[in-house]
Amino acid sequence: MKGIIGKKLGMTSIYGPEGRQIAVTIIEAGPNVVTQVKTKDSDGYNALQLAFGDKKEKNATKAAIQHFAKANTSAKKVVKEFRDYFEEKTLGDTITTEIFAEGESVDVVGISKGKGFQGVVKRHGFHGVGEATHGQHDRDRAPGSIGASSTPSRVLKGMRMGGRMGNDRVKMKGLKVVKIFPEKNYILVSGSVPGHIGSIVFIQK
Repeated sequence: MKGIIGKKLGMTSIYGPEGRQIAVTIIEAGPNVVTQVKTKDSDGYNALQLAFGDKKEKNATKAAIQHFAKANTSAKKVVKEFRDYFEEKTLGDTITTEIFAEGESVDVVGISKGKGFQGVVKRHGFHGVGEATHGQHDRDRAPGSIGASSTPSRVLKGMRMGGRMGNDRVKMKGLKVVKIFPEKNYILVSGSVPGHIGSIVFIQK
C-alpha cells in the first residue's frame, strides 16, 4: 500500500475543467522521510516507516533521536508504517507528492473533530418524543423508552443513547486528487476530510 503522512490545512473551492465549482481540502503531503525499511526476512513483513513534521530535539527521547539519526534526519513528530509498499526505497529517502497523480482516487484517514457529550438527537438523528399533550413537557429531545422491564431486565449493548461524539478514527474512501502543487507539497482532494485544521492525516492509495 502506497501512502504518505500529511497535514490538513483547510478547505477552499476551485473550478474544474467543465467550469463547475469543486469543494476541495488542501493537504500538505510531506515531505516524508524513510526512517526504517522492514522486510519479510528481518521483521516478518514488508513495510516502510515514514516520518513527518520536525520536532525539537529537547522534546524527543534519546532512543528516538538515535533512531532518526540512522536515517540522517532530525527528530520528527509523527511516525507511521505503510505495509507492502510496492516501491523500492532506502533509509533516508524523501517521499513527496510525486507518488500521486491528478485524477486518481485516494483514501484519507484522520481523527474527526470531538463534539463532547451529545444527546440522541444530534448523535443518532432521533426526532425526540414530541407530543405536547398528556402533561408532557421538556420531551422534545428525549430518547424515549430504552428497553423492557422484566425481560431482559437490563439495557442491551449497543443501545443508541447519549454519549461522547466524535474524536474517532475515520476513513474517507474514493476521494479524487483534483490538483497537485509539487513546489509546495500541496494536494487538493475533492470533498471534506476528517479532522480540524492542522490535524495529521494519512493519504493511502
